[in-house]
Amino acid sequence: MKDTLMNGMQRFAKAMFIPVLILPIAGILIAFGNLFTNPQLIETFPIMDNPVTTGFGSILSGSLVSILTNLGLIFCVGIAVGLADKKKAEAGFTSLLGFLVFIHAMNNYLSFNDLLVDSSSLQGTGQTMVLGVQVLDMGVFLGIILGVITALVHNKYADIEFDNAFQIYGGSRFVFIVLIPIVVLSAILMSFIWPVIQSAIDSTGVFINQAGNFGLFLYGTLERLLIPTGLHHLVYTPFLYTSLGGVAEIGGEVFEGARNIYFAEMADPTVRVLSESVIWDARGISKMFGLIGACLAMYHTAKPEHKAKAKAILIPAVFTSFIAGVTEPIEFSFMFIAPVLFVIHSVLSGLSMVTLNLLNVRAIGPNGFIDFLLYNIPLGVERTRWPLYILVGLLYFGLYYTLFRFLITRFNLKTIGREDKAEDTRLYSKKDYKERQSSTAPGSEQVHPQDGIAHTIVSALGGDENIKTITNCYTRLRLTLDDPGRVDESVLKDQTGASGVIVKDRNVQVVYGLQVNKVRRSVEAYLGRPSED
Repeated sequence: MKDTLMNGMQRFAKAMFIPVLILPIAGILIAFGNLFTNPQLIETFPIMDNPVTTGFGSILSGSLVSILTNLGLIFCVGIAVGLADKKKAEAGFTSLLGFLVFIHAMNNYLSFNDLLVDSSSLQGTGQTMVLGVQVLDMGVFLGIILGVITALVHNKYADIEFDNAFQIYGGSRFVFIVLIPIVVLSAILMSFIWPVIQSAIDSTGVFINQAGNFGLFLYGTLERLLIPTGLHHLVYTPFLYTSLGGVAEIGGEVFEGARNIYFAEMADPTVRVLSESVIWDARGISKMFGLIGACLAMYHTAKPEHKAKAKAILIPAVFTSFIAGVTEPIEFSFMFIAPVLFVIHSVLSGLSMVTLNLLNVRAIGPNGFIDFLLYNIPLGVERTRWPLYILVGLLYFGLYYTLFRFLITRFNLKTIGREDKAEDTRLYSKKDYKERQSSTAPGSEQVHPQDGIAHTIVSALGGDENIKTITNCYTRLRLTLDDPGRVDESVLKDQTGASGVIVKDRNVQVVYGLQVNKVRRSVEAYLGRPSED
């Protein structure tokens, strides 16, 4: 039962990546649009005060805000695609149809029973407009529920085919036929059930908010501690995109979740001070400053004969963490060989969020320095207090460096550059990775150079017949294997550039960082399989 639950959570967390990773793109473009309407920039550069540039900025920011007001639909399609075992495009299309059926079924049921409130003022009524249809305000949870339901029905009935005159009703059409009564019945049931669930969610949000900085500390710490399981997305997603992270009315629209509110406030020049909901966003101190201090400590404590290699390994990892906010290559370098460092890292991450909150800093850097510049600089010092963010970052750089250096030397931890043999290092530079692309597993037959890395990965995973599914998230190759006991972790780490391997039941995650898409495509091409995305 425990393994089944964990497998389900792993799959769900993986499916969440599809909608979650597209939303920061909207935020970056909203920030870019704000550059053309920012009063301070216009005052500094008068050439920007013209209808062409200001109009462009207003249109760009205003149009992308529509994504934030339709997250239910986005999550519905994204999760259905992510959880579908096959025919993913058809699953996404079917989920869209199911979403439309649901909102109209709920609207009709509420209307028949005189449960609809006056649509002229829906704030605080528990109802909202979704695609122009008045329904209960389920927010992103509506999309999550319908996405899961659609995927379950799709996986069960997508392969059913009929003969003769009924053949046109097979496949995805039959899935939709089965889905209609389920969705309609769900809409009716949710008309009674959701108000109770929403009340519980609101109570949870109140409890967390009343916990104050202690609750914020737990949130930030858990978000890091769960990285080895791949479930850390389930910690922050509800706060970023549901009412747990706050509710605010901006420009006549109601937004839920810290990230949604932040983006909406960015797009509204009348908002002078950013709301407190931003405290639940990924603040990025550990990504941009903390882990750099940790890497410097690892370099300074490396053995003299290994310093050159440690430097070559750590510099690309530091650059990736600082610029793009991808921390797993660094975290996996000490997560398992020195877990005490990972616990310290998680605690400091939580403390950094508390520190920013105490100083009333509203700046964020969820995906590194590029995000930090685009999200905060255009909004100005008054709204974000971004200079204090940098000062706090420098403080935590020093804390990370001091604590990591002390613990590494005090307990003789085998971090990067302190291994008994130089070849035992677990992170590889870009040069090392390219050299491995033409290599093969020891004792194996020679293969074409471009297939070398894929051949090695497949062999280390137990061969073609052992690999059932291949997908990836932002930094990890995610696989389902028949026999995970056949995984050769040392080959994956030493010969393919993997910085970590996580095995949980039949689910295996191999951490490759930003090049994971290229790795996945090479493995699929080598096996002759179509992409599962």
